Amino acid sequence: MRVAVVAEYYPRAADPVLGVWAHRQALAAREAGADVRVLVLDRPVPPRAALRTRDRGVLTAPLRQPRRARIDGIPVTYVPFLAPPRWRAYGSWSAWAAPTLALALRHLRAAWPFDLVHAHYAAPAGDAVRRARPGVPYLVSVHGGDLLGDWARAGSGRRAVERGLRGAALVLANSRGIARRAGELGAPGTRVVALGADPPVGGTTARTAPPVLATVGHVVARKRHADVIRALWLLRDRHPALRYAIVGDGPALPDLRALAARLGVADRVDFHGALPPAEAAAAAHAAWLFVMPSVDEALGVAYLEAMAGGTPAIACIGEPGPEDIALAGHGMRLVPPADIEALAAEIDALLSDEQTRRATGRRARETVARSFTWARCGEATVAAYRAVLDGSAPDVRA
Repeated sequence: MRVAVVAEYYPRAADPVLGVWAHRQALAAREAGADVRVLVLDRPVPPRAALRTRDRGVLTAPLRQPRRARIDGIPVTYVPFLAPPRWRAYGSWSAWAAPTLALALRHLRAAWPFDLVHAHYAAPAGDAVRRARPGVPYLVSVHGGDLLGDWARAGSGRRAVERGLRGAALVLANSRGIARRAGELGAPGTRVVALGADPPVGGTTARTAPPVLATVGHVVARKRHADVIRALWLLRDRHPALRYAIVGDGPALPDLRALAARLGVADRVDFHGALPPAEAAAAAHAAWLFVMPSVDEALGVAYLEAMAGGTPAIACIGEPGPEDIALAGHGMRLVPPADIEALAAEIDALLSDEQTRRATGRRARETVARSFTWARCGEATVAAYRAVLDGSAPDVRA
């Protein structure tokens, strides 16, 4: 089968980490038997953060993006579109992207007759595909941000999300909670297809000394890095050598640096910035614990990547992704959201009991190997494609 993937978040020349999970799923689907090509919705305008830097290289990076690339053997076409700023009009971006996407889909289908379209995010990609009328069925993967983000809860954003979902032959959700939410917004049928991680070759990574907590992810307020810094302060006497590694970039960095300085733990917090995927995974594997008490966490591939390396993970009760991971097996510990004392107590318990920590790490690796590999994701993705093409979709598996 031939599948055209449409995504907004996908690796670019200036940001090879952006949307790498969508690329990994495309690779996994290819390994499972699908022939895949990718169209990326590309708005060649620098974001607001880039405007503040006044760095000419950063400002012109979107204009230097090649229109065509081949990433790990998958042909990728970047489809440009213009739209008002994200902060003001993100909910309407699907309408702005649809005309050039329609043209790109027609050109692709003339040269390579695809059987269906797989859009990542209900909007803008899903609704843009619907507007573009590709002439074949489309399915949508929802990842959480398109259903839980403020922009998607009302107005044009919510309408775009609902249209993208209702027009789909099938909706793939990364957790059961997100599948339920997609159904509430009009998805005709859903399947849970979790993204994945692969255990590192050679087994569990040796742990660093002194002990290190790690968080890998976009540095935004909802990831709750600040809670970990406060827990570090609470544990300053019981674990005086404990360090905290923050891997990632984002708008919350200045506030986190200021918080660490104010609490007197700045010398124990290491800001590594954004790292290539392999280096970021290695940092998580070398840590004693992976700690990300995030909220609005639809799945959290970062948890899986850490657990795949034998690192126990700590997340929050009530979050769709972490709860699904915890139900699948051992290795994930859950604490109440925004409860610094409970977070510190869980960290303390695992750091203080080496036998339990090592056993939890082994079980974490087993949970990923059993339920969350990329091979498993690829097989489930291709099974969903077949269900759409043979007419057995939609069906609900939430």
